[in-house]
Amino acid sequence: MTIAFIADLHLSSQRPRAVEMFTQFLRRGAAKLEQIYILGDLFDYWVGDDGAGALGHEKVEMELRAATEKGARIFFMRGNRDFLIGEDFARRANCELLPDPAVIEPGRRLLLTHGDALCTDDKEHQEARGKMLSEKWKRVFLEKPLDARMQTAAEMRAQSEAGKLQKDMKIMDVNQGAVEELMLRHRADVLIHGHTHRPAVHQFTLAGKPAWRYVLGDWFDGRSAAYYAGGKLALRK
Repeated sequence: MTIAFIADLHLSSQRPRAVEMFTQFLRRGAAKLEQIYILGDLFDYWVGDDGAGALGHEKVEMELRAATEKGARIFFMRGNRDFLIGEDFARRANCELLPDPAVIEPGRRLLLTHGDALCTDDKEHQEARGKMLSEKWKRVFLEKPLDARMQTAAEMRAQSEAGKLQKDMKIMDVNQGAVEELMLRHRADVLIHGHTHRPAVHQFTLAGKPAWRYVLGDWFDGRSAAYYAGGKLALRK
């Protein structure tokens, strides 16, 4: 079994090269990849499943479905940018939605998460995350007209980018204690995540045994993915 793990493509109409790279990845991979796991932030932002056309993402949905029709199973985990992805998107794209975190066992136990929940030193992000993931906030937001949602999302993106410039880079990375707690809770010695845009393989000791954290990179300047095949996991930056 050959499996690919990707995250943080941040697809948008302003980033056509990333859309094209993803399209080629799906078209070439559909024939040889049995499973594809998208671990969040496939889109730069999402305003509800009825907004795909307004955001210019109908082509992406069609490419996802086409890849599944050629044999690949595609699993989607919501990220902090596209946490409003819902069942209508999954139906149109023929993807299977995953909870965050999730454990899979294609020969070895792999723990998957988007990654932002592990950035516990970033108190501001965690506060905003808790608010926006609440059912009340999502319900109120999705009840607004599409134009209003688009405007709000654009404002939130601008505030988020401005806020990053004022933060210490260290607090925007994952907290090692949070990483270890999550891995111990799910009895996993391998964790795969995105969000931080810092592709690397980190080896450390967990409960006296070796453990690994694979960090997926973004797709701003090129493709980043991890591949699992024959019992081995490899990161390609």
